[in-house]
Amino acid sequence: MIKNKTIVLTGGGSGGHLVPIISVAEVLKKEAPEYKLVYIGQKGDSLGDIMTNNPVFSAVYTVRAGKFRRYHGEGLKQILDIKTMSLNIRDFFYVCIGFIQSLLLMGKIRPSVVFSRGGFVSVPVCFAAGIRRIPYITHDSDAIPSLANRIIGRWASLHAVALPKELYKYPASKTLSVGVPVAKDFKKVTPQMQLSAKDKLGILGNSPTVLIIGGGLGAERINNAVTDSAKSMFKEIPNLRILHVAGRVGEDKVRQAYEDAKIDNSKVEVFGFTDKVALLGEAADVVVTRAGATNLAEFSLQGKACIIIPNPVLTGGHQLKNAIAYRDKDAAVIVTEDHLGEIGTMIQMLLSDTQKRQSLSENIAQFANKDASLSLTKAIVSLAQKG
Repeated sequence: MIKNKTIVLTGGGSGGHLVPIISVAEVLKKEAPEYKLVYIGQKGDSLGDIMTNNPVFSAVYTVRAGKFRRYHGEGLKQILDIKTMSLNIRDFFYVCIGFIQSLLLMGKIRPSVVFSRGGFVSVPVCFAAGIRRIPYITHDSDAIPSLANRIIGRWASLHAVALPKELYKYPASKTLSVGVPVAKDFKKVTPQMQLSAKDKLGILGNSPTVLIIGGGLGAERINNAVTDSAKSMFKEIPNLRILHVAGRVGEDKVRQAYEDAKIDNSKVEVFGFTDKVALLGEAADVVVTRAGATNLAEFSLQGKACIIIPNPVLTGGHQLKNAIAYRDKDAAVIVTEDHLGEIGTMIQMLLSDTQKRQSLSENIAQFANKDASLSLTKAIVSLAQKG
């Protein structure tokens, strides 16, 4: 098959997949403008419009994809759950449909290479690429490779990984350590940058500011814990400002919870999915976040004092392992979900301890890697040129 000067990027299901794809695409556009960039996402993805509306892509397609539902620590319980099993069976057929759709797309697009960030949609797309003899690259942000990448990894031409390649079970000769791609807006935050960011957001420079972010889809348990604690936090810190990325599904509920708590809406700003995370992070004195690799990479670059709340049930416990890596370097405060009721107290303690925040900022910066997108771009273009 004669291939075009086209690169396909695939992955989706969360902001943690889409943000790195966009970051790599933007660098590809700059470093290899002769290539057309095409995105293939999952049909029905709640964040799909972000890619459709991004001018960096020449075309955007969607295919069916299915999720294999399994949860860390649930054991036989999930196997015996009728709803889980029925959804898994349904999604098996979705994967089959997605494979046929992807096979047709690969024949139509004829890309030089496919870059897979992971997520359910990457399975049918990369299987189709393999059948069409199109090389593809996988990328893992976490210490534990995703199930999707483990399924398609056997036939991948290259495995790009976030951590030292010795930690992964991929063949060493086909594994490249690159870090986690993040948007170019994330960089080390100086005091002057923080004051400027606060000013852009209408926040007084001396107002303690906390950013709450549960990932691109939000995190209901974190949302509830923070809104439940809001009244007492504002009682202790009257000039507190909260920037709350609640996720699209949780946005209205979170906004209503603050209103019910009679919190002045000038002191709280609620977002669904936002492309201003870099600005919000710059303004924040403390960040409360899940332990997703993308968010951790972003705030590491900014040097932010973070309270990390790992999701304990995600596959393989990868967020727990991510959090442990930061805890072991004293680079973040870790709060487990069974202690979420203490989140308000933890935020207040960290806001009042300048020395602790400075220590966390210095330590988390050890995890920063600003060249991940460029490293991935070079690997993708090199493979595209080899054909």
